[in-house]
Amino acid sequence: MSLQNFLRSLKTVKRAHMESICRTLISSSSPFIDTPPSILSALNSTILDHLLSDRQFSASKCLDFFNFLLENPSVIPFEPDLQAHLTLIGRLLMQRKFSDAEKLLKSVSVDEILRYPFPAIASKVPSCCFESKVVAKFFNLVLKVYSDNGKFNEVLEDFNYMKSNGIKIDERTCTLHLLALNKNDQVELGLAFFNQMLESGIQISVYSLTVMVDGLCKNGEIKRGRELVEEMIGKGTKPNITTYNTMIDACAKRWSFGELDLILNLMEKENEAFNLDTYKILVDGFTSCGKIKEAEKLVLEMHDKGLRVDAHLYNLMIIGYGKMGSVELAFSLFNQMTAAGVNANTDTHWGLINGLCKGGDVELALRYTNKLQRKRVQLDQVIVNTLINGLCERGMVYEAFAWQVEMEMKGFEVDLSAYSKIACRLCDSNHIEEAKMLLNKMVKRGVNPNAARFIKLIDL
Repeated sequence: MSLQNFLRSLKTVKRAHMESICRTLISSSSPFIDTPPSILSALNSTILDHLLSDRQFSASKCLDFFNFLLENPSVIPFEPDLQAHLTLIGRLLMQRKFSDAEKLLKSVSVDEILRYPFPAIASKVPSCCFESKVVAKFFNLVLKVYSDNGKFNEVLEDFNYMKSNGIKIDERTCTLHLLALNKNDQVELGLAFFNQMLESGIQISVYSLTVMVDGLCKNGEIKRGRELVEEMIGKGTKPNITTYNTMIDACAKRWSFGELDLILNLMEKENEAFNLDTYKILVDGFTSCGKIKEAEKLVLEMHDKGLRVDAHLYNLMIIGYGKMGSVELAFSLFNQMTAAGVNANTDTHWGLINGLCKGGDVELALRYTNKLQRKRVQLDQVIVNTLINGLCERGMVYEAFAWQVEMEMKGFEVDLSAYSKIACRLCDSNHIEEAKMLLNKMVKRGVNPNAARFIKLIDL
């Protein structure tokens, strides 16, 4: 009897024979597309489910065959149903092929074409005869897929189903959901879900706590974040340095120093020491609001503890002193930096030059810059423009013009705003030819000569 005739009488053939035929089909070395259509036309939902659940076949083989059926719907007289999808997902989970399982689950739970509501999915799971550990993996994967795709209401359906049916909820999956809620600015939903985790008896990890605190802090709710930490300490979840740094960073960026003191006191009470990131966050925060002395104390503490203090931290303080016009303190700190063996960089030099210019000591800034050039220290565009602006503000317009010419000869492109400032000042001081030279350069660089600020130069 030919194979095709044999398949035509499948209804009278024993199940073992049917599985043998399917096994032959799926283990065939030839591509599925070369399989005679009549062979596949005898398949039905029952046979397909038997095939997909038969552990004699690898999950990978079953997936290849299943994908072929989905991609070539005309070769079979039916459409693979939800049961077939779930059976195969269970097989994939058993063999730890989580990525394949997730992709297939997404097609029936999220995608528009095949999507089934959660109750329909949950009701089919018992008939799939999953082992208990596979059931737990399945529903936790459902939670992840819903969360990743912004189906937050369905996440709660799944979570409550697992809770009601005694299915173990994976705390790590819940952490990923908290991250997804934070990413979508759903902080209140995140806090509600966090509380549901607590009420469900899930042992909250420091990672879930930190994610929740991060969401609250980024939403400006630093106090609520700290209070949550204090609550969780009482429940046995001890925050780590990352949790504290998350709150400290939020305080530093918002200059919430009253709340910062409470957090630092909590750290001390819990015997949690600063790490390098803590110091960096605090130094950045203090310098940004002009608390340079507090930042200096922290840097000294870092040296005492043998922590590496890089140029960036010194630069923050030097620039801070410069903005305040405290040039002597800036240079004193620069000397400390050098003595500590920390190499200055371009930002360091800019901070000093900017401080000198803001303090009105432009001549010293110019001498310092010339000294840097003699030492072959590489300048950058920002330093060049800062010095030109400083010279112009001080009324040293010809020196600014000479500096601009010198820098352009060295390959620097001066800002158009600096050009404008120098040109107008040259015109005011009756340096007409130099002013026209700058005007021509400005026109070549695309500046509209009809602009009001250039009228005086155009008329000359």
